[in-house]
Amino acid sequence: MDMLQKPKVRAASLLMAASFMLTTVLTGCGTSKTAQTTTPTAAPVSTASSEPAKATPAPASKKLVVYAALNEDDIVQIQKKFKEDTGIEIEYLRLSGAGEASTRIQAEKATPKADVFVGGSVEFYEPLAQQGLLEKYTSPNAKDIESRFNDPKGFWQGWYMGVLGIVINKDRFQKELAPKGVKEPATWDDLLDPAYKGLFLTSNPATAGGGYIFVADQLFRLGEEKGWDYLKKLNTNVHHYTPAAGDGITLTATGEFVAAMSWAHDIVKSAQKGYPIKVIVPEQTAFEIGGAGIVKGGANTENAKKFVDWLLTKPVGEMNTKMSNRYSVRKDVAPPEGMIKIEDVKLVNYDREKAAQMKPDVVKKFTEMTSK
Repeated sequence: MDMLQKPKVRAASLLMAASFMLTTVLTGCGTSKTAQTTTPTAAPVSTASSEPAKATPAPASKKLVVYAALNEDDIVQIQKKFKEDTGIEIEYLRLSGAGEASTRIQAEKATPKADVFVGGSVEFYEPLAQQGLLEKYTSPNAKDIESRFNDPKGFWQGWYMGVLGIVINKDRFQKELAPKGVKEPATWDDLLDPAYKGLFLTSNPATAGGGYIFVADQLFRLGEEKGWDYLKKLNTNVHHYTPAAGDGITLTATGEFVAAMSWAHDIVKSAQKGYPIKVIVPEQTAFEIGGAGIVKGGANTENAKKFVDWLLTKPVGEMNTKMSNRYSVRKDVAPPEGMIKIEDVKLVNYDREKAAQMKPDVVKKFTEMTSK
């Protein structure tokens, strides 16, 4: 086809050239007369500047960077489902606990790397909000959730609940403690039994949301003076304080320790995998509101808003309950299988606002006490 077209193009070009030469000759012959009688024609007025140029919109981002204080398998499932539902790819960094995530966000405040902080108790979100490190956003889906699970100022959003419990390795307990007449702990006070010395774990309140809520739980149920006395006595039995609340479950499930404090839903989840452990939810236990917040100055804020909206939907609430055994903050989502109904749990009178306010002082005092 190209070979057939080329002669036509050449012929057309020659014809145009000849025409141009003829016009030039005729024009050149009558130059003086034309100059005297011809009125100059105004150049056409350009209308290009009469309307502002429209900038080409930047393509919408399909990326979201998430700092997650969640179990690895949970955030992987969230990553997969969010991509299916929205087409947005989550790049996540799993931190050992909410405290580590909070510290990282504070360290990166000049050049934020994350778009969203998800998981962990909202006690860790409040200080970030006060420092101006979270973006204010109220999801339209928040209307379907009780107000006590929402930050009234709009800097964080609760999306699940968890209660603290005790994990017991049934095999080691029956072999080592039951023969001594020790009964399974039914209360937090039972953990002060000297039989648990060196066999019990809990988490560090400076790095783990569960660790801090456990400490605050004792201060609320016993009062400040007796609460600190309890924590000092318990410290005698604690082998060490783990970075994350979930670490105690792993070390107890594998038989390295007899008992630990952790989240009841995570204990049930591990028990369902076949580990010889059980969960005990003591009276006067505390609960967390698991949070989500948008990091201020992140590169993908609009996608972060979409993520929070998505997180609060009923299908995602049901997915989270199924995969993690956590309670949903939505009333239209059934409680997790194998978990005690939340209305049957005898909760401590937990003042969340006070817990957030006193956290720096409590963590400092606890660190000093356990370092001696």
